[in-house]
This record gives sequence, C-alpha cells and structure tokens, in this order.
Amino acid sequence: MTKRIWSRWFSTSLAAIAFVLLSALALSPAAKAPLRVLVVTGGHDYPTSFYTLFEGYDDITWHHATSNHEAFKSGLREKFDALVLYDMSTEISEEEKKNLVEFLESNKGLVVLHHAILDYPQWEWWWRDVVGGKYLTKPAGGMPASTYLHDQEILVEPAAPHPILSSIERLRIQDETYKGMWISPKVTVLLKTNNPTSDSAVAWVSPYEKSRVVYVQLGHGESAHRHPGYRRLVHNAILWSAGKLGPKEK
Repeated sequence: MTKRIWSRWFSTSLAAIAFVLLSALALSPAAKAPLRVLVVTGGHDYPTSFYTLFEGYDDITWHHATSNHEAFKSGLREKFDALVLYDMSTEISEEEKKNLVEFLESNKGLVVLHHAILDYPQWEWWWRDVVGGKYLTKPAGGMPASTYLHDQEILVEPAAPHPILSSIERLRIQDETYKGMWISPKVTVLLKTNNPTSDSAVAWVSPYEKSRVVYVQLGHGESAHRHPGYRRLVHNAILWSAGKLGPKEK
C-alpha cells in the first residue's frame, strides 16, 4: 500500500513539474514567435550594408520586397506585423493604396527610414497624417525646396525620454543631412541635432493614431548602417511600432 501511494505521489509530482516547465517555456522570450517584418526598397540606390540592420536578431524575421508594387500588390495584415520603408516611390495604384491603408488601420507598425520620406509626394494623407513630414523637391506652401548634404559629421541627442531610445544616448555619426523639410507640429520628436546643414528633428513619432509610425532621417550609407547606436535605434523602432517595446499605449 505504501509503495502504491509513493508511486502515485511520484507520478503526480512529475506531471506537475512537467506542466510548470512547459508553461515557463511557452512564456519565455525564446518561445515567442518573432515579429514578421516586410522591408521595402526600390527607387534609390543603397549599399548592401543596409541588410545587416535586420540580421542577428531572434525577435524579428524579415522579408524583402524590391519595389512598393511588389510589397502592396496584395493584403498585408495577415502576413506582417511591421513595415520598414527604405524606398523612394512616387507612384502607387489605388489597389496598392487600399492594401497599405488597411494594414495601417489594423494597428500594425511602420518605420520610415531616410529617403523614404520622399514617398508619394502627391498623396497628402500619406505625408501629412501618416509620416508627419515631407521632403520638398520644389518650393511649396511658401517654403523653399529642401536640401541635402552628404558626409556630414552629426551629433544627435535624445529630445525626450521614449522606449525607442532605450540604451541610446548621444550618437556621433557620419551621414547625409536633410534641411528645410515640412515637419508636422504634431510629431513627437525623438532625436535632435544642431548641425547647421540639418533640420533640428532627425527622428520622430508621427501623430497618426491608428498605428505606430516612426520616421528616422538617418541611414544613408554604410557608416550609419554599421553604427551600433543606429542599429539599436532601428531595431527599437521596429519593436515599438509593433507594440513589443514599452507600454501598450502609444
């Protein structure tokens, strides 16, 4: 009788231990599925060092579309958790617009990098409400055309505390600068610089309310792509845009 009780207790204990271990594994970061990220390029040359921004992480898996037409030709909501734009596209069909809007309205993430701020200059909703900024290729609205300058030494500082800036302090980086862009007064500025060839704001969270949208002006070439601080910034922006970093509320 004693042996039977002992055997039953031992079996029950093993089952309980197994349940606890399986539960812990299910809740561990390693067991969580990585974020599905679609990276969109096209319309502008770039070094292949750009791809390294998405390599070496367990919490994201990325797919590459070499044009916006390839990226938005079908629905995105069920396939991806976040978009990263590094293209410079001016044309987009009505069907592609529909798919992109549906993705954004489903509370997905969007990270716009560097020259992608030139996307869709004729689509006012896009640059005004979603991105929160526009590079002016010609004078408009009483503003002169925006300017750019390569190979600038830029000192970048946090403008305000934010989860995206976790473990990021000052960045000294060689990169291309943009100046004279239209920037919405409703954006939340993340990073700023006093470089005279650049606008003060070099990264921001847009005012768009249906998804989390981040713009980072930095990122022209290899010196930026391989900069540890820039790599951390882009990775944090992806995680935050998909609701995986910081508080759930925007």
